[in-house]
Amino acid sequence: MTAPRVFFYVQHLLGIGHLARASRIASALAADGFDVTVVTGGLAVPGFPGPDVKSVALPAVVANNAGFSGLADERGNPVDEGFLHHRRDLLLQAFHAARPDIVIVEAFPFGRRQMRFELLPLLDAIATASPRPKLLTSVRDILQERTKPGRDAETVALIKAHFDHVLVHGDPDFVTLPETFPLAADIADKIIYTGLVAAPVPAPPADAFEIVVSAGGGAVGLDLVRSAVEAARTSRFAGRWCLITGPNLPDEDFAALSDQTPDNVTLVRFRKDFPSLLAGAELSISQAGYNTVCDVLRVQCRSILVPFTAGGETEQTVRATRLEELGLAVALPESGLNAEILGEAVDRVLSRPKPGHHTLDLNGAHRTAEILRDLL
Repeated sequence: MTAPRVFFYVQHLLGIGHLARASRIASALAADGFDVTVVTGGLAVPGFPGPDVKSVALPAVVANNAGFSGLADERGNPVDEGFLHHRRDLLLQAFHAARPDIVIVEAFPFGRRQMRFELLPLLDAIATASPRPKLLTSVRDILQERTKPGRDAETVALIKAHFDHVLVHGDPDFVTLPETFPLAADIADKIIYTGLVAAPVPAPPADAFEIVVSAGGGAVGLDLVRSAVEAARTSRFAGRWCLITGPNLPDEDFAALSDQTPDNVTLVRFRKDFPSLLAGAELSISQAGYNTVCDVLRVQCRSILVPFTAGGETEQTVRATRLEELGLAVALPESGLNAEILGEAVDRVLSRPKPGHHTLDLNGAHRTAEILRDLL
């Protein structure tokens, strides 16, 4: 028998979290014997998706501001209709060439409304394909709060009309979809929880840093990194710090930070061994993105979370607050963050024992492969 074919669409616009989670799932599918094609639509990120899957890179688009209100090309120029039509045609060509048994669309229709110009035609192509592949949407456990009336109802209508299932990459003992999607009851028969998609237990670290600071993809989080640089300079804690800015931090900002870092701070854009660094660290300081939190939970590291809130974002605040309630992190507000506030939190958290064992399910990538096998 030929391997079942999966066509996996993922679009990252600002950070790299969506791409990282989708890549972990795609690798788990490949390890389980699926023939996986991952279609990406954002800026290239080294290592994602992995070498174990086929990859189709559409002409890149990014969010032209933190509020996700428009699209720009890789040079930051607003895209025109000709560009979008070309992308749509390339996506449809890739779909027909792959002839998948299963299509997974990451985030849409719960998010990525900006991509309707190509995703609605893809849904139509799936509906008319013979044989028709199963269609699933892949979403994280906590969704962004909707402020515009009718958006949730529109999402439900698309789910009912086109999608066979909704893969929720979360542990219902931590948070359930109805907590951030009010109309979840209308699609309850389609919802499948996979567990959190965390990386495997990392190898022991080659480098030793007591404090690891990370800012996700680096498109946002500059204030966090600046505060950490100054906190490292003034803190009574004399250990080594590793500050990971993310690959998308502008060059001028990285250069300015480099000039300010004290001797006990190592400043880098990216560390492939980030999970291993956490395993050897006394403290993680980061935003509250899905993947970073999963890495922290995997190694049970002390954690200070500064959730991203620009543009009305609510998802990270919900995650950070819930983890603080469980005693697994300390949450600090992004607004008004400075070296003094961060330094005080560092001293306070380091004076406490490491978090105790938790029971959250972190094996969502492997479980997703099992779910797809059952569906076929």
